[in-house]
Amino acid sequence: MAHTPDMALLADRVAAVRFHMALAAAQAGRRPDEIKLCAACKSRSSEEVRLSAGLEIDLFGENRMQELAAHMADGAYLGKPCHFIGHLQTNKVRRVVGQAAIIESVSSIRLLSAIAAEARKQGIVQDILFEINIGEEDSKMGASAEALWPMMDDAASLPSVRLRGLMAIPPAFDNSPESRRWFAMMRALFEKARARHPGSAHLDTLSMGMTGSYIAAIEEGATLIRVGTGIYGERS
Repeated sequence: MAHTPDMALLADRVAAVRFHMALAAAQAGRRPDEIKLCAACKSRSSEEVRLSAGLEIDLFGENRMQELAAHMADGAYLGKPCHFIGHLQTNKVRRVVGQAAIIESVSSIRLLSAIAAEARKQGIVQDILFEINIGEEDSKMGASAEALWPMMDDAASLPSVRLRGLMAIPPAFDNSPESRRWFAMMRALFEKARARHPGSAHLDTLSMGMTGSYIAAIEEGATLIRVGTGIYGERS
């Protein structure tokens, strides 16, 4: 039997996330409107996504191109933007370029080049984030912090892509001091990237923090948080 989403429960969860976002922003001396809420909707039905789109969610995040295509075809986002936040293979790029408002998971020059080539073919400029493996974990995707500089140089030479900032999934998934340390490292790297390319006024996005860690992420400078179970509950 198909799962029927509970609209009241969804609304309560989004309101709770927004409340904690505002508290964290105030704690950091920031305005709540500086931080965007991305609903990470992996494995959620179009009905769930459509219901949540009517709430105070700024954008959606998809891990799988098939779900991105299905939710777009169903009009589930209600016109709100969607970012691609999952691992993207170079041979699947054409399915995502021009569909995702931002591809957040660009972690190699090879993938960057494939995205740029497809965007050029479509006659568009594709917004991207560079995914950084800040904890240098073997189990996670992402470029090293050192690899950021040659990737930025390459991106600057490609007119069909526009680098908007950085994304990370740090080793810790809570609001502990350990989490804060990784988020602070990402913020420092982000600021260094902005200073290194002072002409890049569009470097405005630092995507980090998930359901268990977004308070620490906001307090350390995130401009975008990706919340899944905090909005939709545990996956069945």
